[in-house]
Amino acid sequence: MPKRPRADRAAQFMPFAALRGYYDLLRTKERVPEPRHELTEEEARELSAVAREVRRGDVVRAVYYDGDAYVERTGCVARIDLILRTITIVDATIPLDDLRDLAIVA
Repeated sequence: MPKRPRADRAAQFMPFAALRGYYDLLRTKERVPEPRHELTEEEARELSAVAREVRRGDVVRAVYYDGDAYVERTGCVARIDLILRTITIVDATIPLDDLRDLAIVA
């Protein structure tokens, strides 16, 4: 019997995902729908001040409204556009109007 190439032998130990997409579906079901919180003038001013200080490469923690619930994302700022009013954290582009909280971590 001929030997199998090393890559083929390693493939037999790869995890098998019989239910593709199942775990993503579970994560979306874990979210509890909640109403959107309207910012007070004071909260809006504070958020605006932090957004002006954020620079590309900063690590930030953002809490934002994503459809039906608030989500927290921490990561490196890839882009911030005050004209289009968006911030891109890693690979997620978030409208500034959806932010509830923004803090520079490092």
